[in-house]
Amino acid sequence: MGDNDTGDAATDFAPELSRLKEEHRDLDGAIEALKVGIAGDQLQIQRLKKRKLFLRDRIAHLEDQMHPDIIA
Repeated sequence: MGDNDTGDAATDFAPELSRLKEEHRDLDGAIEALKVGIAGDQLQIQRLKKRKLFLRDRIAHLEDQMHPDIIA
């Protein structure tokens, strides 16, 4: 395994990582919009927050795959 393996992983995961980060940002706006509303839909807010947590975990997993900790 050479240094190119890490570069290939970064290239493979980059589009999905970008999409997940964008969706994560979009959820921030959606959650804030629901909170500001007069009758904030608590169930919908909770669902969006769960989705946001899932995305954060997936982003962290992909970033770990792209940049693994190599302990010599």
